[in-house]
Amino acid sequence: MSNTPNTPSLPSMVCGLIGSGIQASLTPAMHEQEGEAQGFRYVYKKIDLDPLGLTADDLPELLTAARRMGFSGLNITFPCKQAIVPLLDELSDEARALNAVNTVVIRDGRLIGHNTDCSGFAEGFRRGLPGAKMGRVVQLGAGGAGAAVAHAALGLGARQLTVFDIDPARARELADSLCARFGAGRCIAGNDLATAMAETDGLIHCTPTGMAKLPGLPLPAELIDGRIWVAEIVYFPLETELLRVSRAKGCRTLDGGGMAVFQAVGAFRHFTGLEPDAERMRAHFLSMVANKKD
Repeated sequence: MSNTPNTPSLPSMVCGLIGSGIQASLTPAMHEQEGEAQGFRYVYKKIDLDPLGLTADDLPELLTAARRMGFSGLNITFPCKQAIVPLLDELSDEARALNAVNTVVIRDGRLIGHNTDCSGFAEGFRRGLPGAKMGRVVQLGAGGAGAAVAHAALGLGARQLTVFDIDPARARELADSLCARFGAGRCIAGNDLATAMAETDGLIHCTPTGMAKLPGLPLPAELIDGRIWVAEIVYFPLETELLRVSRAKGCRTLDGGGMAVFQAVGAFRHFTGLEPDAERMRAHFLSMVANKKD
């Protein structure tokens, strides 16, 4: 862009990502590169709660600051996707149904919440695990991202989804809301992980375990059977311990890259009002991942 004669007159915008432990996030670079490709200056800031000594309780102050500083939008990630909901002026139908927001558009001082995690996971799943058996599915995690992914899983055709969470009440609440939307019995809160894993066709992982700052497995390795598929939403690192163990056992696996790319595609559309080039954003994401390995 610096070699373009008209650079000084290019439109510009500022957006950001609020979350905990996000220094390795590739979302900012995806947004900025797509903005440059479409001919405008796009600055995308990481607002990492950890080094700032902040928590989700500080969201009201962060939102006020974003408005005052002229931000056009914010992406929201762990642990703020549900905490931010009551702080917003308006919610899209999907965000309201999910009770989780990962994209906030700031227009005329108003904060409008959207959710692109659901569509992002669904698109990544269709591309990465075509033909996956969707009879019984186990999901670990019923938080903000988990709610979106659970909706996506049922939308993709899962006959019954069993959700486990460290907070059993949260799993029950999610199951109830999913049954209200998709039909009685389509989702249940699990209480016996070993039995559920023995009967499942696939596993979806939606907890922070496996992230760079929280390494490890989210369930005992012996519960993973090579006959099932395993889908991950963690994408930094892209190769989590869950995926390594599952692949070694013979499972078909899906990393979190697809969801990362396609939720960013949706967020870019909301922030800018422009149609992003999804394949260009995906190629950029994959090139960044490859460079991190070098």
